[in-house]
Amino acid sequence: MTTRALLVTSSILGVNGQSNALANHFETKTEAHDVVVTHRDVVANALPHLAIEELGAWQTPANERNADQQALAAHSDELLAELRASDVLVLAVPLYNLGIPSQLKAWFDRVLRAGETFRYTENGPQGLLEGKRAIILAARGGQYAGTELDSQTPHLKAMLGLMGISDVDVVFAEGLNMGDAQRDAALKEAFQAIDQLVETL
Repeated sequence: MTTRALLVTSSILGVNGQSNALANHFETKTEAHDVVVTHRDVVANALPHLAIEELGAWQTPANERNADQQALAAHSDELLAELRASDVLVLAVPLYNLGIPSQLKAWFDRVLRAGETFRYTENGPQGLLEGKRAIILAARGGQYAGTELDSQTPHLKAMLGLMGISDVDVVFAEGLNMGDAQRDAALKEAFQAIDQLVETL
């Protein structure tokens, strides 16, 4: 049975980005498995910050949108279609100033849509994408996992959880700017963890 994976990369460093190295390893590893990967690079295909005009386009019934609203809504609709079509969401994420890249936040702003990926109920928000799986490939120059400075991991898990995605694996590659030996060891360990996860897809 074919597994469909949506791989979202967000490093501004291109081929030099360590999170992109993790993403490339994942994509290469899947070639020997029955996995179809759709790659969305939110830096190469950057989205603007969310503005009221785009929000208004979503809130306008599709058959009542003008041409500008149709074009604005198309950005989110395309991303939502990619996400819905996937079984596994893979996020390759660098750590910028203790948070996620703004380009990735712009992506989340367009897939976290009330009525599309979650809904409000009397008991709070309910995710509408239950049954999907997520893998976070986290590359960091320092060592933050398990400390108070790692606000990125809970933020990502919270946004995924809002959509109903609670089956989340995280692969950390940390200390990448703390010397060649530390970098090489961290990447080797991360690559091995990715190999094991791909076997479970």
